[in-house]
This record gives sequence, structure tokens and C-alpha cells, in this order.
Amino acid sequence: MTVKHKLLQSARLPAALESRLAQAYDVHLLWAESDPLRFLEAQGHGFDTLVTTATVGASKDLICALPALRVISSFGVGLDKLDLETARRRGVAVGYTPDVLNECVADTAFALLMDVVRRVSEADRFVRRGEWRNGPFPLSTRVSGKRIGIVGMGRIGRVIAKRSLGFTMPVRYYSRRPALDVPYERMASLVALAEWADFLVVATAGGPEARHLINAGVLDALGQRGYLINIARGTVIDEVALVDALVSGRIAGAGLDVYENEPQVPEALLGLDNVVLLPHVASSTEETRKAMGDLVLDNLQSFFSRGYVQASALE
Repeated sequence: MTVKHKLLQSARLPAALESRLAQAYDVHLLWAESDPLRFLEAQGHGFDTLVTTATVGASKDLICALPALRVISSFGVGLDKLDLETARRRGVAVGYTPDVLNECVADTAFALLMDVVRRVSEADRFVRRGEWRNGPFPLSTRVSGKRIGIVGMGRIGRVIAKRSLGFTMPVRYYSRRPALDVPYERMASLVALAEWADFLVVATAGGPEARHLINAGVLDALGQRGYLINIARGTVIDEVALVDALVSGRIAGAGLDVYENEPQVPEALLGLDNVVLLPHVASSTEETRKAMGDLVLDNLQSFFSRGYVQASALE
């Protein structure tokens, strides 16, 4: 009889994926433990496999509490909560789920952009409150033909850029390294991109290097007629500076899917009509979540059959 690898699951996963993991592995639910630290001290040595999510990640302490750990498979593309350096030093393979969610995340970026700029949700509330009977809804701003600046020209940024061409938008971008295979102009600085853009869409990776990349200076450069869209990571934006810019009218509006301290959303944003707030759902479609689950499993199967994960976060 084949002995199943002992797998530690540190976060809730879609039910279908949990069922498939349980069929192939000897799964223990760390998230269900009343005292996870005590459990790890007593049982952590027995697990060679860890499955987590981008929002929960794998800290240095967790990785070190699993001395037999050989592979991590993460459900998501965010890497800011995965201690990749510790994993690399320990020789632990790390898989994640890129590419399969690009299209849906890009769709959400445009849904947010269209909503906040054309004031769709605000107009919906206007109708529901019965205010249409008292007069017309205020004018909104045109989307087509406006300048879109993309922060991060990676997998998702490229799909957003492709979408924008259908709206006849000039595209420019900023990233730490040039994307040599795209036709869009790379700006010399993030401030310069914000000054140029009507819409600034954040699609960069998270992590310590990107923390508060969008700060008060960038928001001031975006200006009173500019809109900010974030489908990346909440930590990329200085949330205090963003709230101040929105409340004071220093930028026109924002569409946000992610926040610094999820699920906590700054109270000051809840009453603003020039902000559209989503609960971190950019990749939340049935099709994408199934594809992500498939890749979580494929990463593990590839590691145990060939010695490497299919989609490595360490490359």
C-alpha cells in the first residue's frame, strides 16, 4: 500500500480542493487547531508538505517549525507573506498559482475602473434612495481615450494593458525593471507615471520592496482628476495617505479590492461615494478558483514525481 505524504494545511481552501487533497495526502488542518503553536511543537516534525494561501502565507517561524518540510504549495499569486528566503535556505520548493488568474484579475481591474469613473455604484444607490425623482444624477467622467498608467508590467499588468487598447487608451507603465517585450513606454519614475496618467492601476507584486510604493507624493502627482485602482496587494499603498487624499479631494476617486489589514477597511472610506470597495475578490470566479486548485495539486504531484514544482515562486 502506498504511504501518503503528511500534509499540513494552514488555511481554509475551496471545498473541492480540500476534498482532492484529502484523497491524495494525509492531511492535517492546522487552521482548525485551538493552539497551533503547541501542535507544531509536538507534531511539526512529521510533515513534509505544506499547503497554504497567499493571504496566510508561510512565515519563517512556521517553516522552521517543520524540520522535515520539503515542499510548499500556495493557493494564490501573492508572495509577500511567504518567507521565500527561509524556504530557499532550507532547500524547500515553493509552488504558487500564476497565470491562471490573470484574465479574471484584469477583468476586475476594469470593473473597478469603470465603476468608480462612471459612478455606477453611486448611481445605483441614487436610484435606490428615490433621489432620481428629485432631479438628474450628476455627470461622470469619460473612460475611453484616457491615459492609463500601469504599476507593474508583469503577467497581470500585460493583460490589463491589452484590455485598455479596446478603450483606445494610451498605455505607459512603471516597473523596477524594463519589460523588454512590450510596446508600451516605461516611465522613468512612478511619480512621472502618476503625473501623466488619468487612471493609475496598481498591478505590481507585493513584498517588503513594494511596501507603500504608492505614497502621498505619488497620489499628489496623480492629482484631483486622477483615479487609483488597486488589484495588487493592500500593503503596496500607504493607506493612511490614500484615505487623506480621498477625503481631502486630492485625487478624484479609487477602486480597491485589497487593503493593508484585511478584512479591516478604514472606516473613513465607507461613507465616500468616490470609492468602490470590493472584499478581495479579483480572482473569485468558479473557473479561476478551479484552475488555481488544479495548479496547487499539480505543483505537489510534479514535486513528488519529478523533483520540482510546476510553477516555482523561487525562480
